[in-house]
Amino acid sequence: MPVDLSSADLPKEAGVYLFKTKEGRVLYVGKATRLNERIRSYFASNPDRQMIPELVAKADDIECIVTQTPQAALILERQLIREHMPRYNSMLKDGKSFPYLVLTNHEFPRIMYTRYPPKNSEQWGPFPNAGAAKQVMQLLRRQFGIRDCKELLPQGCLSMHIGLCAGPCVSPEGYNENVKNVRQILNGNAATLTDELVASMEKASAREAFEEAARYRDTIRAVRATTSQHVVSSKVYRDCDAIGLATQGELAAVVVLHADEGMVQGQEAWPVVYGGDIGETISMFISEHYAHRRPPRLLLSPVPIFDGLQSWLNQRRGSTVEVRTPQRGDLENLATLARQNAEIQLQRMATKTSGSLEQRAADDGAAVLGLDQLNHLVCFDMAQLLGSERVGASVVMRNGRPAKDEYRKYVVKGDAIDDLRMMKEVVVRWAKRQEEWPDLLLIDGGETHLSTITKALEEHGWAGRFPVAALAKREETVYRDDHEPLILDRQGRVMVHARDEAHRFVNTFHRKRRSRNRLADPLEAVEGLGAKKLQTLLRHFGGRKGIEHAAVSELLTVPGIGPSLAQRIYDSMH
Repeated sequence: MPVDLSSADLPKEAGVYLFKTKEGRVLYVGKATRLNERIRSYFASNPDRQMIPELVAKADDIECIVTQTPQAALILERQLIREHMPRYNSMLKDGKSFPYLVLTNHEFPRIMYTRYPPKNSEQWGPFPNAGAAKQVMQLLRRQFGIRDCKELLPQGCLSMHIGLCAGPCVSPEGYNENVKNVRQILNGNAATLTDELVASMEKASAREAFEEAARYRDTIRAVRATTSQHVVSSKVYRDCDAIGLATQGELAAVVVLHADEGMVQGQEAWPVVYGGDIGETISMFISEHYAHRRPPRLLLSPVPIFDGLQSWLNQRRGSTVEVRTPQRGDLENLATLARQNAEIQLQRMATKTSGSLEQRAADDGAAVLGLDQLNHLVCFDMAQLLGSERVGASVVMRNGRPAKDEYRKYVVKGDAIDDLRMMKEVVVRWAKRQEEWPDLLLIDGGETHLSTITKALEEHGWAGRFPVAALAKREETVYRDDHEPLILDRQGRVMVHARDEAHRFVNTFHRKRRSRNRLADPLEAVEGLGAKKLQTLLRHFGGRKGIEHAAVSELLTVPGIGPSLAQRIYDSMH
């Protein structure tokens, strides 16, 4: 089934999104600063690319991976495209990757700017800003004299003679100390270097050498941009799984981020039943998840696991599985990213488990009223015409949707001609036949209606068995005992829908009752003249004779009667 916008409920954060088939094949990978806005554009009536309608038609799901920055999303997008080679990604399939800065494992390490780091080398990156990475490499060479030549020459090289290399081929003294300092800077400890650059910039500015100060400023920016941490990449990410957990009531989402070769490779997400114990939930998930797959070398868990499970993981892998709950550093960043994605997946799962849009409307209504649920709603309305044909009706909403087989009609049996006493009779008759109480009994009316019905329920011993509310048409205000009046907004539309449905149903019933007993009254056939307007019209003119002798201009003085309706009434009487 093609994916639709209602099922693509994605967050506002930056990240990567994947269009996938139900078999799990990735059709397209994209990045976004705001995932929800970017995905919405794929369902626009006029898409900006020809491939979009075909992509949406063939995709069954949209998966997202949240990142902490848009730059991290850029890196992860390229990695996932290289891994999955999606059909609809025309760009980035050439295998070209982001650059790294590398220190080789030679006796006198060489610094390199490369997209394909050699094996057994120390790597930093990848860097989405290639220009900044090059600038930092040049700065490190100039400051510390790290060599970039492919081989050592006994007589030295041009770089040594112009001051870009410390010349370990001629005099190795102090070279490894310089390499150690460069390693610390690339690991993020660039405070000393940055302070020196800032001091130089301030001195140049004091001399009014503003061009020189601007060069120092740009260098500082490059150092900070290059040495900043990217949560989707780190040299410590080697055969590592990070487990993230998010809970909401009895529903929980577990996300596993797979990282290897210094990069986050992808994620998997599952809904699980949460029993209130995080340790038990995580342990149960681990035992099921790795029952049919080899555990990684490093497993990041939100809580420590049981000793017995640790032994089982070691046995499954055939070697030691290091299980950690990190508190700082790159591993903590990866664990945080897993938790953030679990929270996003939980929101999407909660939306899907709520079912249709109608169920979501019912859940929103329950949240507005502070109820646990609003899956069973009963609403009453009454209709009459000057005391004749006194009827009532109740409608039922199940999970936000009309349950028409549970609709009921009532003919008032008592002598009451006012809505309050008629509604009281009808509600009591309804309650006597109930085997299941609703989540809410809703009445079309205001505070007076609520008070009358509440007292009637108390008299019969039904008080407190279910909530009762009255919904007044004026500003769509809900009245409840011991609560302040509440004006409904978009979240409470399920109650407005129930009230309008009850109004329609009772008026239809009332109209049919009148049609059986009337004597060819021409007013009954006037389009747009319902029971309430007809009642107002009769009261205004004192009966049908008054209406018959009224001019169109006089009919217009009746509240709710417009020019077109007034003309139709006049024509029907003449």
